[in-house]
Amino acid sequence: MAEIDKTTNQSGPAVLLQSSPHIASTADTRTLMGHVLISLAPASIFGVVIFGIPALANILIAVASAVAAETVFRLLIGKENRAGDLSAAVTGLLLALIIPPVTPLWITALGAVFAVIVAKEFFGGLGANVFNPALVGRAFLIMSFPLAITTWLKPLGGGPGTGTPESITGATPLGIIKLGGAVTDVGRDFAASGLSASPDYWDTMKTLFVGNHGGCIGETSILLILAGGIYLLLTKTIDWRAPGAMIAGTVIGALALGMDPLFTLFSGGILFGAVFMVTDYVSAPVTARGKLIFGFGAGIITVLIRKWGSYPEGVTYGILIMNALTPFLNRLLQKKYGFVPKKKEGTK
Repeated sequence: MAEIDKTTNQSGPAVLLQSSPHIASTADTRTLMGHVLISLAPASIFGVVIFGIPALANILIAVASAVAAETVFRLLIGKENRAGDLSAAVTGLLLALIIPPVTPLWITALGAVFAVIVAKEFFGGLGANVFNPALVGRAFLIMSFPLAITTWLKPLGGGPGTGTPESITGATPLGIIKLGGAVTDVGRDFAASGLSASPDYWDTMKTLFVGNHGGCIGETSILLILAGGIYLLLTKTIDWRAPGAMIAGTVIGALALGMDPLFTLFSGGILFGAVFMVTDYVSAPVTARGKLIFGFGAGIITVLIRKWGSYPEGVTYGILIMNALTPFLNRLLQKKYGFVPKKKEGTK
């Protein structure tokens, strides 16, 4: 069907005026965000199963607050409502999964609003943000409400007192290490709480891999995080380079600093960050080499913060620091299309 070419005001086939490369894809934002939500579902459900109603309430509040914040803000500034693209829902869910299950609901809501409005909309909305919105929201909560973001809940079925107010604890695996403990101390804590069969090293790693221990809502089960990552890879929603490089950087950094690499990977949010955070389309580099440097740097910085920082975890700041370097990496490692042939000697 003939259309009017607005550049010439003539009838004829529509002409797309933009720079190369001209690559088309049938996947829109809603489809991609839908894949991310599906990949997060197993870890989300597991978090609700082991932490109960507090985890479910935080997930619902975070998602609802993020969507409402984007809708209201865009209405106030006269922009199109984009709640249907699911990006705000993804931001809210990601934020919920990287905070403790007993975070007060009003704090969770505040973090979701901050993530969407300050870290996303203030920069121009979807596709214009420099930093990962969910991580900015968590960083804001850590700085503003450190006690609430470092208060944990023992998983249901983990011995007497779980699922009750008495089950509030600060003894996460990373917390034990930060207080001067060793992996064996983590194993003894798991065994004493009924979370592992014995304090043996491999029983400890099994508990960490399955995820039945204290931590953030969606970060405990390495098994389900990897399952979500495989789904995203199979659907071609994410690229393997940034996650693979972050894992490599973590392992190399841990070995260099005398830390247990397997425990370092299985504890805290490194693998969650590798699968769901460094793969963000907007705040990560666009080139293959850029993704490798980005992921590797995030892994190294995370290990350095864990080793010498005041907080047990370093994933949030490791990725955010590399987010700040993304524009530089994009300019430094530009992808060139075509080439200019070299002139032969003696020719002008």
